[in-house]
Amino acid sequence: MKILLLNPPFKTELGRFSRSSRSPAIAKSGTLYYPIWLAYATGVLEKAGHEVKLIDACAYKYDRPKTVELALKFQPRLIVIDTSTPSIYNDIEVGALLKDALPKSVIVLVGTHPSALAEETLRLNKKIDAIAHGEYDYTLRDLAGALSHESGMAGIAGIIYRQGEIIIKNQNRPFIENLDDLPFVSAVYKKHLDVRKYFFSAGLYPMVMTMAGRGCPHRCFFCVYPQTFHGHCYRLRSADNVTAEFEYIIKDMPEVKAVGIEDDTFTSDVGRARRICELLIKKGTAQRISWWANVRVDLDFETMKLLKAAGCRIVIPGFESGSQKILDNMKKGIKLEQSLAFARNAKKAGLLVHGCFMVGNPGETRRTMLETLKFAIKLGLDTAQFFPLIPYPGTEAYAWSKAGGFLKETGYDKWLTTEGYHKALVGSADLTAAEITAFCDYARRKYYLRPGYIWYKLKQCLFSGAEARRTFRSLKTFAKYLLKQELKQKPL
Repeated sequence: MKILLLNPPFKTELGRFSRSSRSPAIAKSGTLYYPIWLAYATGVLEKAGHEVKLIDACAYKYDRPKTVELALKFQPRLIVIDTSTPSIYNDIEVGALLKDALPKSVIVLVGTHPSALAEETLRLNKKIDAIAHGEYDYTLRDLAGALSHESGMAGIAGIIYRQGEIIIKNQNRPFIENLDDLPFVSAVYKKHLDVRKYFFSAGLYPMVMTMAGRGCPHRCFFCVYPQTFHGHCYRLRSADNVTAEFEYIIKDMPEVKAVGIEDDTFTSDVGRARRICELLIKKGTAQRISWWANVRVDLDFETMKLLKAAGCRIVIPGFESGSQKILDNMKKGIKLEQSLAFARNAKKAGLLVHGCFMVGNPGETRRTMLETLKFAIKLGLDTAQFFPLIPYPGTEAYAWSKAGGFLKETGYDKWLTTEGYHKALVGSADLTAAEITAFCDYARRKYYLRPGYIWYKLKQCLFSGAEARRTFRSLKTFAKYLLKQELKQKPL
């Protein structure tokens, strides 16, 4: 059966919307994530014998007419549309357009937003047939099998669908336990996508993104994927399987310079992370390709050295705040002293650090935001990002912001700026949402435009051609934004 998996167009006239990012938006740095979950499902469906087309309209900047034209040419029976909270109205409109063009097709939405708000989402437009809830790889495989035999959706675990005016929720689908059974997502990219369309500002270019495991055992109250998609149990691919994918990328995708391990926290199982590193060292991949991973600040120095020896170039921890009180309020489960030690140890191990910071959490004030900026500068990181808290549906942050009346934007089409950038949605008696957004812009300027940082980057570029290329590629979009903001800045 023909199946179309679509990352639908959204604001393509303004830039490239990164729907699969943990906070979907058009990134000021030019970062664009792969449609990683659609790609995994593509591989599963192809393995089951279906004819599948994966289209990333955001990466290729296709508009709606072009997207419909491609769908008509392919004539799929099943159309799977990825979604996000800020683009959900648009995504449903694209689904309705495809239903009009291909009335015999079945339109299914996937993603964190419809997983969290299934009934609300289905009631937005009757042309949407169903939602594949949560981790949907095998849900789509079973649905495609049922449609191939002209069976209905009843009994397919993980499906929520309409039957006339009634919305029916089937039983939840258990999480996939044997992740080694999934095809390499990098092989799906090679077949369906152009790797040069994708970019991660902290990684070497071109790059691919993969998952060494799914789920996260930690309980940060803002993090959307563990709470709506993959759960809090960290399910692992074997070290041999992960290493084999690295070898595949090196052999079959020689243009790729970096691999991103996009697990929420790759080092949650330190023993398994170390086994992967030992295998990568044994296979000699460290000299042939670099990689990065998301980690926590409790990572020990010996493991950092092993990561470096295995080819890891950059680690990405969530420092989040320079205030211990705010860290505790967001259930981050870390101490400021751990963050300081992490930054020191990473430098000693030779690892670069991209630090993530977030403001607008419970108890945030102007003083704690400034403490966060001061702390970020003190850590001496290679790069840093400053985001407002965005309380995605299905998270504790969303429940907190709704219950307290802090969520100021209720229409999802208002969750981004008109240009597609992030903005704060949560305000309080101490801080307005506009003040939080302004602080993020201020923090970026102060972090990146200080003389010490500029001098550090110049030295880095002089001694490494790869780092110079990576930095200048990021600067193409980010520097224009920083300088524009600097010219119109107001005192904080």
